[in-house]
Amino acid sequence: MASQQSDSSVAKKRGGRSARRRAREFALQGIYQWLLTGNDPDGIDLNIYEMEGFSETDSDFYRELFHGAVEDFAGLEEVYQKHLDRETKSLSPVERAILLIGTYELKHTTTPYRVVINEGVELAKSFGGTDGFRYVNGVLDKLVPELRPHEAR
Repeated sequence: MASQQSDSSVAKKRGGRSARRRAREFALQGIYQWLLTGNDPDGIDLNIYEMEGFSETDSDFYRELFHGAVEDFAGLEEVYQKHLDRETKSLSPVERAILLIGTYELKHTTTPYRVVINEGVELAKSFGGTDGFRYVNGVLDKLVPELRPHEAR
């Protein structure tokens, strides 16, 4: 019980965001920058590493999300595209980046799907448009039976 309280206290000191949430936020910023500029991911990393608050991030998780999403970009977009009601390029860059992160997590990590969806929604609420979180929620929810059939039951 004491370790749970201390973990909670640490998260509160960081503004209520865990190291993994921060990793997702920085991965979102990196993917957003990559989508808009097409710059080399290693160069984007250098910028991200220097950002305020990065030292409190799960840097390994950040790297996995950012580089994994960039490296499997076409494959990830192919997976979630079939659940969109519009062309991928018509999505906002923020929604697109969040869907890349969420799809990557569902496809390549053991993070429980409910956590992946919740984190995607929280990113969309923090960084996206007014109702972008609803769209992200709907698309990620539709991916669960396909990518995590054992959890969806």
